[in-house]
Amino acid sequence: MSPYVTYNGEFDPASGISREWLITNGIGGYASSTLIGENSRKYHGLLIASANPPVDRRVLLSSLDEEIIVGNVVHRLAVHRYPDTVYPSGFKYLEHFSASPLPTFEYRIGNIKLIKNIFMIYGQNTTIVRYKLLNPDNEDIVFRILPLVTNRDFHQLRRADDISFSEVYGTTGVQLGTDDGLLHLRSNMQYDQEPHWYYNLEYSLERERGEAYQEDLYNPGHFERQISDHVSEMYVVASDSILKNLEFDPELVNSEHERELSRQRSLQDRCNLTGDLAKQLVNAADSFIVQRNSTSSKTILAGYHWFADWGRDAMISLPGLTLVTGRFNDAKDILTTFSEQCSEGLIPNRFSDDGLSPPDYNTVDASLWFIHSLGRYYSYTKDVEFVMTMWDTVGSVIHKYIEGTLYGIRMDEDGLIEHEGQLTWMDVKIGDREITPRAGKACEINALWYNSLCIANWLGEVVGADTKQYIEISQLAKNNFVKTFWNPTEKCLYDCASVNEDLSVSKDASIRPNQIFAVSLPYTMLNPEKEKMIVEKIGEELLTPYGLRTLSPADSQYIGRYRGDRDSRDRAYHNGTVWPWLLGPFVTAYAKVHDRSPSSLEYCRQLLLHFGSHLDEGGIGSISEIFDGDLPHRPGGCISQAWSVAEILRAYVEDANVQSHRRMEKK
Repeated sequence: MSPYVTYNGEFDPASGISREWLITNGIGGYASSTLIGENSRKYHGLLIASANPPVDRRVLLSSLDEEIIVGNVVHRLAVHRYPDTVYPSGFKYLEHFSASPLPTFEYRIGNIKLIKNIFMIYGQNTTIVRYKLLNPDNEDIVFRILPLVTNRDFHQLRRADDISFSEVYGTTGVQLGTDDGLLHLRSNMQYDQEPHWYYNLEYSLERERGEAYQEDLYNPGHFERQISDHVSEMYVVASDSILKNLEFDPELVNSEHERELSRQRSLQDRCNLTGDLAKQLVNAADSFIVQRNSTSSKTILAGYHWFADWGRDAMISLPGLTLVTGRFNDAKDILTTFSEQCSEGLIPNRFSDDGLSPPDYNTVDASLWFIHSLGRYYSYTKDVEFVMTMWDTVGSVIHKYIEGTLYGIRMDEDGLIEHEGQLTWMDVKIGDREITPRAGKACEINALWYNSLCIANWLGEVVGADTKQYIEISQLAKNNFVKTFWNPTEKCLYDCASVNEDLSVSKDASIRPNQIFAVSLPYTMLNPEKEKMIVEKIGEELLTPYGLRTLSPADSQYIGRYRGDRDSRDRAYHNGTVWPWLLGPFVTAYAKVHDRSPSSLEYCRQLLLHFGSHLDEGGIGSISEIFDGDLPHRPGGCISQAWSVAEILRAYVEDANVQSHRRMEKK
């Protein structure tokens, strides 16, 4: 990603609105918008506060509309979309933009330049916007900032009739209150109360997604300063709480800015990774690791803007986000968070969005990914003491899966795991209809089951536990895996095997990426010949430059575009849509079946380095949740997804970077 996106001459606003920046605060809050400053989503804003970290997220400050008045001419730098029009068109003044290390905008009006920099205070729902105005000709200028505010759940939109504000204002700011909380705005500029409502603002991406897309925003007044100096520095601080009696001034604002820059530099220093891709993804990885209020420990948000913490996503993401980056204490904290919430052998599928409702446990694979991630943690750290604290959870998972637990999850007499529907990662349901029915025995679940048994045996020996039963069951599962899942016609695995009402067995021959885990996991059951055939099949039918398709294009159920309303998107989600996170296990598997030859490692490197250009589109500096299955593979879903970042980073370090290569140790 280039450090600057530079505009010279004509500028296409469509290019700017398709690129989004994001900064976070370590507790689930964030600030985000487009490169040109137009909010294209209901999730955009300068302060989205997490009222109950890391969830219950609320949009408080939508935007700060800057105006530079020279003589009698008002130059408006904001960009808003209304029905059938965009006004103002402030992007025409935008000269430079940089997302790294923090979002910085440079506007030019004649010889006047305005530099705007945005950052958040880590651990607080506080956003600070710094301004430096360069006025080489000492013109008489009025600089004005109009805040547009609301107070709403970030999934919802509000109208003027739905909300009213109490206001306490002074010479340097205002406190705005609603039944849902407070917003404090403070500046080193003069504040003047002058209330207005802005009606019918539109969010183009919500309209495209078939969601509600219009709302009203409140402007309580404006900050203003008369300027004739060569250089002037201003700021606006927005927070959901009284700012701990701090008297903000330019010196304090600058020191907070430097502290955040220093924190980000420390992320790079801690892991000492080489290569531009790895370095950029280290900072992206940091955004997902947040504090959970209800457990007083760290967790992983699945993606921005709208996902909370999901057990499956967290455990898949943990090695890439925390282990290859050297954040071992965070890894322990995250494993502890989910271990303490384990119930009936299941770690949570997801925590609630409101932070108050109990977790959901409807997942068959999250607990198996938990054991996998614990094994990876031990491989990196040799932390026997911590493994001992997690051992009861490991035992609970294994034994509950053997005996049978919720949602029909149980071990069959053949040593394989069966389960009810909508419990794997392909879990979309429209009404009562499962879009990808996978009840029964799924190939990746049983690959994970065997892997978990082997890791449990390995870690059990480390902590001195009796693991004889695990060895016996793993051998039974291995003996029956090929019989159940090998498809001799396609020379790969059946996706799942289901028992019909008449007790006959149906096997789904759909070519899906789930079988890659039967090759990529540390412990696998197939012989090298079959493993290589699986990798070749996936490479032929599912591999794209941005990950693996979820279904072969040759299949009649394939949908190549992730478009339209929610139902249309849900139908495509696992029926052709490309998922970047799946490229991680593909790279691991490819390197494995080619004996990590120099040419195979270089091939893997090139696959992963392809994401370098994507870091300058979509969510700038991060990796999107999904891409279209069809060319040109347009990104979609969340602009920044935890397991997308994690698996590309993990594979780059562990499998495509010889110097940094680290494998799971085996007995």
